Amino acid sequence: MTYVLEMKEMSKKYGEFLANDRISIHLKKGEVLAIVGENGAGKTTLMRMLYGLEQPTSGEIVLNGKTVKFSGPLDAIENGIGMVHQHFMLFSDFSVTENIVIGHEPKRNGFFNRSVAAEKVKELSEHYKINVNPLKKAGDCSIGEQQRIEILKVLYQGADIIILDEPTAVLTPLEVEELLKTIQFLAEQGKSIILITHKLPEVMRVADQITVLRNGKVTGNVLTPNTDVEQLATMMVGRQLQKLTDRIQLDGDPLLVVENLTIGGKNAKPILDQLSLTIHRGEIVGIAGVSGNGQSELIQAITGLRKIDSGSVRLGDTIFSGKTVTYRRNAGLAHIPEDRYLWGAAKEASVEETGLMGYYRKRNFNQSSFIKLNAFRKLVRGWIDRFEIKTPSLDEKSGNLSGGNLQKLIVARELGFETDFLIAAEPTRGVDIGAMEYIHKAIIEKRNNGDGILLVSSELSEILTLSDRIAVMYEGKIVDILDRNEATEERLSVLMAGGNENEASTKTTTTA
Repeated sequence: MTYVLEMKEMSKKYGEFLANDRISIHLKKGEVLAIVGENGAGKTTLMRMLYGLEQPTSGEIVLNGKTVKFSGPLDAIENGIGMVHQHFMLFSDFSVTENIVIGHEPKRNGFFNRSVAAEKVKELSEHYKINVNPLKKAGDCSIGEQQRIEILKVLYQGADIIILDEPTAVLTPLEVEELLKTIQFLAEQGKSIILITHKLPEVMRVADQITVLRNGKVTGNVLTPNTDVEQLATMMVGRQLQKLTDRIQLDGDPLLVVENLTIGGKNAKPILDQLSLTIHRGEIVGIAGVSGNGQSELIQAITGLRKIDSGSVRLGDTIFSGKTVTYRRNAGLAHIPEDRYLWGAAKEASVEETGLMGYYRKRNFNQSSFIKLNAFRKLVRGWIDRFEIKTPSLDEKSGNLSGGNLQKLIVARELGFETDFLIAAEPTRGVDIGAMEYIHKAIIEKRNNGDGILLVSSELSEILTLSDRIAVMYEGKIVDILDRNEATEERLSVLMAGGNENEASTKTTTTA
């Protein structure tokens, strides 16, 4: 059997910690290999060694039958290996073309030939059916467009093996669908793809073979037709996943009441347009919508992070209009933010300090303006154990945690406030299937305790799994609200795209 790539018995140690323990993989031309595992399983470390960002403690990389050693990413790129990182590495003020050709710019008389570069990008885009606007600024591009730029960049550099690290973590459902089609097309064109992810349904869609990692070791290596999501999940977490907690039937009083909320936008078109929504005690209301239709602004308006032009927000008997973020938090509002780095943590702060955010005002942890560190450290260690947050110590910088582990810390912190109301925005973004199970269970239990939850997620499966009612947002308005027993992915997709109820019903009937 001829492989374009083999990684044999790869190990990587950091001090006494063994991140990768004799891992072996192999990849054929035109094949999609998925490497799956929970956060901290060793997926990214393995790929960093392949891309030259880390040097293996032991093991061998064989490329097209020859043993190779990469001293850095440039060596990997020169040998036809490209990597699209989870956090994109684009220059926002540069054009799409400039970002793609940087480092390999076509020149004329010693100067950058912008028109030739744009034409090359256009040809590349058309050849691989990856749609971009060569002249658009990268900073003006959506997340999905930015990812397409990164893929075209590695293709422009001549990559035959493409590593995609958690590529769907921040994409909308439509963008995910486009990416999966791109992966399949690239494989048909002879490119070999390594897909690093924990989203098993996507793996089953596009992968030819799957390698499962747990705690730095291979626990399974299977061909996709010979396995299913349940078996993969068991190999990932080492046990069968539990069923969600049963829902208690509750008919609670109105808790969060949003009335005629309006936020102005550019060109006189409002970002939020007379939006009204009521969430009751003991209820989870999910917001479904394509990114950019006002979901983020709705959250910011409720939490006090953005001023509103008109309308009102009330939590219980407390009017929020004109009140600070701190006031709203003290009134019983907790918030898992959609962007963990921008709103949820400080990268330079320690794990302990990130956990402490908001708690230093509580009596249990504050005495005469001094923080009771022993009591607080006990609390944070409890979160670390319960959510299986992988961190060397409480003193580790938050920015050094993997995205999934930082997300688990923020979720634990916000659930720990035990408020009457929780905004959960992308609560499981970037977390593994085991942590997702625990977070979903905790959200349902909070609902069963009589608390209210506003759930905003780009994962329709998550919205459908957790919500009691689902409100669909389009262009700053709620266009429909469906009960969980009448909502389907097809029906929601039509409404999210601006279709009406008749079209949604027709789509559901046709699909059935």
